[in-house]
Amino acid sequence: MFACAQAQADNVEITRANIEASEEGYKLAATYGFDLNEELENAIEHGVPLFFTTQVELTRPRWYWYDDKAVSQRQTMRIRYDVLTRLYQVSVTGSMQQSFSTLEDAMVLIRRPSRWLIAPRGALKAGESYNVTLRMFMDRERMAKPIQVNAFSSSQWRLESKDKKFQYRAE
Repeated sequence: MFACAQAQADNVEITRANIEASEEGYKLAATYGFDLNEELENAIEHGVPLFFTTQVELTRPRWYWYDDKAVSQRQTMRIRYDVLTRLYQVSVTGSMQQSFSTLEDAMVLIRRPSRWLIAPRGALKAGESYNVTLRMFMDRERMAKPIQVNAFSSSQWRLESKDKKFQYRAE
């Protein structure tokens, strides 16, 4: 029974997900529910950066062929602890970086990332329905090679969501 509870605690739950049309294009708004286990918290405290990747895909169903893949995007966030400044830093690959005094404050940004542009305006056909598949996971492949040995062999280093699927009608 304890193993089952532990396995559930290490899973990421997508608590909210939707796509919003804006002047720039289509943005994904998502919220995740999960906690880091003790081993992952210790890794961060010792300066090991963790990477969390969100993957979104929009496909348009076609009866005569494979579904049309309209959008396929990934966004990776990194969290690390700077021992010298005693601050937790969260950064989005190729974008912003913020510092926090506590791990819990830093995790809020990981669990509730800001809306990000997944497709420019005009990339989707207005009025068409799209199947959206969303997934979030701890990206162990981005870790340093020596850390990957532990990460891939231990279930303590496995955090991921199930695919969340929903429909979106383009505006």
